[in-house]
Amino acid sequence: MTDLETRAAPTRAGALRRAAPALAGYAAVRALGLLALFLWSAARDKSAYTLLTARWDALWYVRVAELGYGYEVRLANGDVHSNLAFFPLLPWLERLVAAVSPLSYADGGFLVSLVASLAAAWGIFAVADHVYGRRAGVCAVLLWAVLPVGIVQSMAYSESLFTALAAWALYAVLTGRWVTAGALALFAGLTRPVGLAVVAALWVAAVASFARERRAAGQDGPPVPAEPGARTRRVLGMVLAPLGTASYVLWVGHHTGKGPLGYLDVQAGWRNGFDGGYAFARFVADKFTTFPSALAGAGLIVGVASVVWLYVTGVRQRQPLPLLVYSGFVTALALCASSYFGSKPRLLLPAFPLLLPLALALARARTRRSATVLGSVAVVSAVYGAFWLNGSGPP
Repeated sequence: MTDLETRAAPTRAGALRRAAPALAGYAAVRALGLLALFLWSAARDKSAYTLLTARWDALWYVRVAELGYGYEVRLANGDVHSNLAFFPLLPWLERLVAAVSPLSYADGGFLVSLVASLAAAWGIFAVADHVYGRRAGVCAVLLWAVLPVGIVQSMAYSESLFTALAAWALYAVLTGRWVTAGALALFAGLTRPVGLAVVAALWVAAVASFARERRAAGQDGPPVPAEPGARTRRVLGMVLAPLGTASYVLWVGHHTGKGPLGYLDVQAGWRNGFDGGYAFARFVADKFTTFPSALAGAGLIVGVASVVWLYVTGVRQRQPLPLLVYSGFVTALALCASSYFGSKPRLLLPAFPLLLPLALALARARTRRSATVLGSVAVVSAVYGAFWLNGSGPP
C-alpha cells in the first residue's frame, strides 16, 4: 500500500471549496435525473415522489421507523419476509426527522437520502482527490452520479447513506484518522450488512501500518509513531469499527432466540445468502435458453466482466490497499449473493473505487472530450432511471 497518511489534509473550509465543482456537477446530474423521472411519471399518470419514497425497500424502512421491529410477511410458498433484515440507522434517522419536523417518515427518508448523497459525493471526491488529484476527484464523482442506476441515490434507500459513511471512513483511514474511521465504520455497520467491507478495509490498513512500523524497527531501531498516542488511536479505531454490525446482528439473534447466527435465518427467509455466485451463474446460464433472453445473458456477462476488469485495473494502478479491500468485499458480496439478481447493480453502487480507473482516464483526457462523454452518459442515465422506476424498478 502507498503510505498516504503523511499527506496533509486540507482544512474543512478549504476542502469544501476544493470539492465545490464536483458537488455542483453532482447536483446538476441528479437534478436532471429527477426532472426526467417527474416528466416520465407525469406522462404515465404516476407519482414520481411515490416511486422515490413509498415503494420496495423504502416501505420496509418506513415500517421500521413507525412500528419498530417485528413486522413480517408470510408468503404462500412458506417464505417469511421479516423487517429484521433491514439495518436500523436509516429508520432511526427517519424517526428523528419526523420527531423534529412536520415531515412524515417517508419524507424523512427522502431528505436523508438527498443530504447523504451529497455527503457521499463529497467523500468520493475527497478519496479520489487524495489519491489522484482534484481533476480525477471531480470525474469520479460525476461517474458515480451518471451510473445507470444512479436514481437510487435519490431514493429513500440506504445506499447513499452507506456510501457517505464508507467514503469518509476510507478517507479517514487514508489520512491516518483512525478513531474517526472506526466511528464511521461503526455507523456504516448499522446501515447495511456490507458495512463489514469498511471494517475489513480499516483492519487491513491498520495491520499494514503496524507491519511497516515493525519492519522499520528492525532496520532503524525502535518504531516512533507519527505523534504521541498514534498506536493507541489505531487500536481504538479497530475496536470501534465492527461494533455496529456486531451489535445489530447479536441483537437480532437475541430477539429471535436463535443465537448469534439468527440474522442468517432472517436472510434465509428472504431466500438470500452467500453461495459464491453459483445461483447467479445459473441465472445467467438460463438466459441462453431462448434467443431474446440470450441478449440479456450476454449483457450480464459483459457487465460482470467489466466490473472484474475495473477491479484488476485498480490493482495494477496500485490503488491504496484499503480501497482495494473495500471494493473487493462489496463486489464479492453483491455478485455472490444467492438471490435478487436484478438488485446487483444497485448493490454495487457503494463500490465507488471501481470507478477510479475510469476517472483517471477522463482526468487525463481533454476537458471538452471528458465533458462530452459525461454529459452524454448523464442524459442516457436520466432517461434510463425514469424508465426503470416506472417499470420493474429496484426490488
